[in-house]
Amino acid sequence: MRLVDPIIQEFDQEAPTTRRVLERVPLDKKDWKPHPRSMSLGRLASWMANAPGWTAGVLYQDGIDVADWESFPAPASTSALLSIFDEGCNTARTALGKMDDKSATAGWSFRMGGKTLNTFQRIGFARLFLLSDAIHHRGQMSVFLRLLEVPVPAIYGPSADDNPYF
Repeated sequence: MRLVDPIIQEFDQEAPTTRRVLERVPLDKKDWKPHPRSMSLGRLASWMANAPGWTAGVLYQDGIDVADWESFPAPASTSALLSIFDEGCNTARTALGKMDDKSATAGWSFRMGGKTLNTFQRIGFARLFLLSDAIHHRGQMSVFLRLLEVPVPAIYGPSADDNPYF
């Protein structure tokens, strides 16, 4: 078994759950924020949709400089949001599938203005953004949905909105 195989398996389990959350995002409220310091709903949804493809795009580089980071625009429709996510997931799955143990353990760094902020093994970077970061932002979005009175889909077991026993 390759080092990346458990990450691929977990990604394949988590991506459909993230997609269910994205399906519920009310993009007509894309500028809404639960707090002035929070991301807007549209920015959060856009990051969630674009993150798999973005991760795949930088996975085989030696890192990125976040001073050059550009925000993703909020998609105009739910179908556009889901299309971006689906395409990115396919791209990420393909990129992970090509990873051998040597490339998995190669270094990958976050830099800002040329200064290294953090260094990971490439496989650690993949896990951080394709799993941990995605799960974190999915949790944020589920709170956004709840505050906007949008039914929250099942994530890990039924939600109060899709289970008649709650």
